[in-house]
Amino acid sequence: MNTRHSSLAGFSLVEVLAAIAIIGIITFLAIPNIVRVKEDGEESLAIARVEALNMSMASFVQANGSTSANTAWSAATDDQARYVLLTPYMAFAPNALTTYMPHGYTANFANTLVPLTKASLTGPSGAIAY
Repeated sequence: MNTRHSSLAGFSLVEVLAAIAIIGIITFLAIPNIVRVKEDGEESLAIARVEALNMSMASFVQANGSTSANTAWSAATDDQARYVLLTPYMAFAPNALTTYMPHGYTANFANTLVPLTKASLTGPSGAIAY
């Protein structure tokens, strides 16, 4: 006698499609939050790095004296040249300012150090106050 089981183990096509749809909806709802967290993290990193640049500017002035530091700072023609002056006062600083800052963020230095001013930060959406 030939016996066949009427119910086979496994999932039907409808059950699989329902599971895929639920996973898709959860993903659709989660992706904007993941992107926002990534953007917030990059902005926080940029702010922390500009604060490190500001601390190194203060160390540069303190180590070289106000007059000498301002002379060297004014002789540097762009932000990259000013960044090179600060790298000895920073831990693990890469050679280029563009490498140091997260993608899409720019640190801008003042042309003079006296009075000591903070570097400004520009991001993808414009100037960032920190």
